Parts: sequence; C-alpha cells; structure tokens
Amino acid sequence: MEFNGNAPIYIQVMDLLKAKISAGELNLGDKLPSVRDLSKELKVNPNTIQRAYQELERESLVFTQRGLGTFITEDSELIKSFKTKEINDLIKTFIEDVIKLGYDIEDVLEILKTYLNEEEINEHSGNK
Repeated sequence: MEFNGNAPIYIQVMDLLKAKISAGELNLGDKLPSVRDLSKELKVNPNTIQRAYQELERESLVFTQRGLGTFITEDSELIKSFKTKEINDLIKTFIEDVIKLGYDIEDVLEILKTYLNEEEINEHSGNK
C-alpha cells in the first residue's frame, strides 16, 4: 500500500479496511489479520494498526474478542448503513467537484444518464 501525506497513516489503514468491507472482500464476522501481521504486510508500525483497529471499534465496524482477535461486526444493518453513507459521501464529493467545474445539476444528470445508458449497453453486449 502506498501512503500519502494528506492524512494520518492510521486513517489510511482504516480507509483501506472500510473499502474492503464495502467491496465485500471482508464479510460479517470475518477475522482481521493480527496487528502484527497487518503491520508487516503494510510495512507500518504495529501501534498504527492498533490505533486503526481501535478507531474502527469505536465506529462499531469491528469488535475484539480478547485472546481471539478482531472481527468485522456481525450487524448487517450497520454494514448496510455504513455502505449507504460511503456512497452518499462519494456522490456529494462528485457533485461538489463538478459544480466547481461550472456544471449545473441538470448538466450532471444528463451526463450521468448518458454514461449509465452506455454502461448498460456495454454490459449487455459484453463490451466491458
């Protein structure tokens, strides 16, 4: 993983794990790698991974069982609302960015409709 200087590393680790949850690479109840294993894999200090896990636990996305490890929550509604929030954040950022470029909402909607129609055509014709 390449880290950037725009955010603390523990937040970037959190974002990585959240992305894996959103993408379904990590599922309800899955065990996360140990702090030590993930720190070796990502080449970061174990304290950084520990902090990321603690913050994810505060957000209720993971839970720790003493002596067993850290696991993804088993609360499907929480994961669903997390994913919805992630999507809404992406949409908000996208809309803010295109408005900064001088587009209005009607332009954005037309561009999205065109894009989605083209994607649907490509998907049905196997041109992906």
